[in-house]
Amino acid sequence: MKKPNPLLEDLKSILPAIAANAARAEQARMVPAENIALLKGIGMHRAFQPKCYGGMEISLPEFADCVIALAGACASTAWAFSLLCTHSHQLAMFSKQLQDEVWSENPDATASSSIAPFGRIQEVEGGILFNGEMGWSSGSDHAEWAILGCRRQNAEGEQVYCFAVLPRSDYEIRDDWYAMGMKGSGTKTLVVKDAFVPNHRIQSAKDMMEGRSAGFGLYPYSKIFYTPYRPYFASGFASISLGIAERMLEAFKEKTRNRVRAYTGVSVGTATPALMRLAESTHQVAAARAFLEKTWQEHAEHGERHEYPSRETLAFWRTNQAYAVKMCIQAVDRLFEAAGGTAWFESNEMQRLFRDSHMTGAHAYTDYDVCAQILGRELMGLEPDPSMV
Repeated sequence: MKKPNPLLEDLKSILPAIAANAARAEQARMVPAENIALLKGIGMHRAFQPKCYGGMEISLPEFADCVIALAGACASTAWAFSLLCTHSHQLAMFSKQLQDEVWSENPDATASSSIAPFGRIQEVEGGILFNGEMGWSSGSDHAEWAILGCRRQNAEGEQVYCFAVLPRSDYEIRDDWYAMGMKGSGTKTLVVKDAFVPNHRIQSAKDMMEGRSAGFGLYPYSKIFYTPYRPYFASGFASISLGIAERMLEAFKEKTRNRVRAYTGVSVGTATPALMRLAESTHQVAAARAFLEKTWQEHAEHGERHEYPSRETLAFWRTNQAYAVKMCIQAVDRLFEAAGGTAWFESNEMQRLFRDSHMTGAHAYTDYDVCAQILGRELMGLEPDPSMV
């Protein structure tokens, strides 16, 4: 039996208002400020923030349940806001100096990201000069900071994948988010020109995966910060896919229950094909939830024990979510195929669920072709392919 989740209970009270804004989010191509205010009003942005700044430090399973519920109301809002939340977990692995800069004067501050290492840097005294057009920064309109990817040369001359944290004053937001799915996520491009980033705002991705970052050990009693950053960063993608699929089950039942075929007047809701499609998708979505819940619980237990996962465990964590996303998309497709022509109207929720579902499988971390190779190599005892992260 699951323990009570107060944040989820608070979230349920505002979901109708967020769902009512779903069309407006798509039209604006960004999350409405009203949604952000509602979510911050219940403190969801503090889910993974350190307690010393007023954060909650809730478990990953508790957070995932909230994202699932939010995605059922508006997947775009869930996509953008879940990332603003998980980035706080990542920031807690940076130096105390950086964390103070972010949260001491504004404990409600959040960060968006563009973590692919496309940033161009120049080494200067005390840090780097950062330049670049950094795309795919979801929720950037509502963030005070950004976590950006780059490569920096270490003492051995190797190029090391790093993250640099920049304040909002150091970049411009290019309004270029025109997409078929997650239309309302505001996943825009950040334009950075000659921004100085001091060393205390820079961390190696590898160090953040292996417990060697500047923030490691700052919170000895925490149950969530003795863990690699990536599983927390990526947790929202599968949660959102599951939330969409669970909502699609309900939407299909609502639409099909009273639907009749236009030319024959036959009831669709009691027809065998519709019942079979609903049954199989229900089983598939339930299986995806069980699979993900088991994975998230393993994350939580490792964090509570302050135990880093083995390479094999990490490979499963990395790839389980992509397989769950694959199942969720299949479940959504099976229902949408049988939902009839009116499901394609822009006013119909089901076409938005269909589009957003496929977007959850388009992220680099949910690409199952990549994930299958990662897990296959691990299962056969081969070294990881450095071209796949």
